[in-house]
Amino acid sequence: MMTDTEDRRPLNSRNSWWAKAIAQKIAARSVTPNQISQASIAAAFIAGLLFFVAGRDASYSRMVLLALAAFFCQVRLLCNLFDGMVAVEGGKAEADGPFWNEFPDRAADMLIFAGIGLGIGHPGLGWAAAAFAVLTAYVRELGRATGHGSDFSGPMAKQHRMAVVTVAAVVSIGEPYWDLHNHVLWLGLWIVLLGAAATAVRRSLRLIRSMKTPL
Repeated sequence: MMTDTEDRRPLNSRNSWWAKAIAQKIAARSVTPNQISQASIAAAFIAGLLFFVAGRDASYSRMVLLALAAFFCQVRLLCNLFDGMVAVEGGKAEADGPFWNEFPDRAADMLIFAGIGLGIGHPGLGWAAAAFAVLTAYVRELGRATGHGSDFSGPMAKQHRMAVVTVAAVVSIGEPYWDLHNHVLWLGLWIVLLGAAATAVRRSLRLIRSMKTPL
């Protein structure tokens, strides 16, 4: 949920007819933007738990678990979309909105990536991916806090991270047919880790240049 219309993540979906229609229906009800933000944590917890169980499951039920995990990763993103739209376009912004705009996102990244790492037997990799995901957000917020604006650039911003794990989950459904197990999720975590690290470095360099540029 964002209250600063001048400093929002650029999203094409925000201008789509379906997003506007859904946001209007939500705004007309008693649901608050903060509650939507909080729901994103629940979605991420469920996704992380599903990834954890799927990583330790070699039966065909693993396919269902992975499909559900991918679904809840997208639910997390939808919550991130609608909390801001209800707050700004719906005029329901709250005083503590900035906290609920940021905290759930950081918790969600940790829950999902740690869940994958623990499930596939590489907890360090999962926590490392989570740490670099948080670092990208830290640099973005540092830029905003110092008056240089929020840098939402990639290559591994939030929507990109969720795209990677969603695709990894869907592709992993076919692993039994290739005599593989958890290899795709392992690769997905590495892509997120390296991409998030590159994103943190890129945003840091852009912020440093901006700080050195006279206003």
